[in-house]
Amino acid sequence: MCRFLAYRGEPVFMESVVCLPRHSLIHQSLHAEEAKVATNGDGFGLGWYGERREPGVYRELRPAWSDENLLSLCRLVRSPIFFAHVRAATGTATMRANCHPFIHERWMFMHNGQIGGYASIRRKLEALLPDEMYAARAGTTDSEIVFLLIVARIEAGETPVEATANVLRHVKHMMAEAGVKEPLRFNAAITDGDAITAFRAACDERPPTLYFCERSEATIIASE
Repeated sequence: MCRFLAYRGEPVFMESVVCLPRHSLIHQSLHAEEAKVATNGDGFGLGWYGERREPGVYRELRPAWSDENLLSLCRLVRSPIFFAHVRAATGTATMRANCHPFIHERWMFMHNGQIGGYASIRRKLEALLPDEMYAARAGTTDSEIVFLLIVARIEAGETPVEATANVLRHVKHMMAEAGVKEPLRFNAAITDGDAITAFRAACDERPPTLYFCERSEATIIASE
């Protein structure tokens, strides 16, 4: 499983959350303790909001622990809201377009988990994407499809919670129809640059770990 964190609060340099803590995301990329595998070396990504409406994003195939550009970026960029993610691939290609976070206009999303039997329902999921969302898809992951389906529902008037619940309901229905026995596990966070909505769910009651820390100046959501 992947590992991630989300931050919202007073602007801070990203290194204070991503790099410096004892169980930082950089540490988890090589020594994750609450995951199926200790190493999350199939790429990483950062997404942050600054003075523009759309988020900035930096994604790379190299492991997070070995990328000097990541350390430099985190040391110099200060933001009030940002995502960071280290990837452990679950059956899809290791390429930059498959690294999180994913963005569409002002929306940003990242995911830790899997859609069981994704290959058997992928075509049906893709058929649900509106034309503009299908054209926006760059990678091959289940995470990106779920994100675009959620955004499509949000743009149709649903809240992020409603949209996510409805998408997961459709996914679980398709899995059942296809006779999929593997579980759906879904830890995720989505933001429009203002509020962050985070989710922890699984159909087998074994979702990946997710924690949150509320302080007077900030809220942090993290996998470990």
